[in-house]
Amino acid sequence: MLDPEDAKLVTLARSARARTRAHQGAALRDTDGRTYVAATIDLPSLSLTALQVAVAMAVSSGALGIEAAVVLGDNADDVLGAAAVRDVAAAAVVLRAAADGTVLS
Repeated sequence: MLDPEDAKLVTLARSARARTRAHQGAALRDTDGRTYVAATIDLPSLSLTALQVAVAMAVSSGALGIEAAVVLGDNADDVLGAAAVRDVAAAAVVLRAAADGTVLS
């Protein structure tokens, strides 16, 4: 069973994706318990995965570590976003979830 705090991340990622109609939604929890929620950015001059945006938000807010992150969407594979999480916290849990919220890994 999914930890309640990780389930909250899934819900937040799902709402971010739905609200923006983006390809992906993401949410992460830092080591202080703060959460960051983001959606894919796909502009002519800037493309970032949802998880990359969430990591950037956390780092720019002064987060010193990441406990867990979720990337959610029709295609929840996000190598670049997972790499960004690992840059901050090598042991952080990165979950992938389908658009309906079903955790894939």
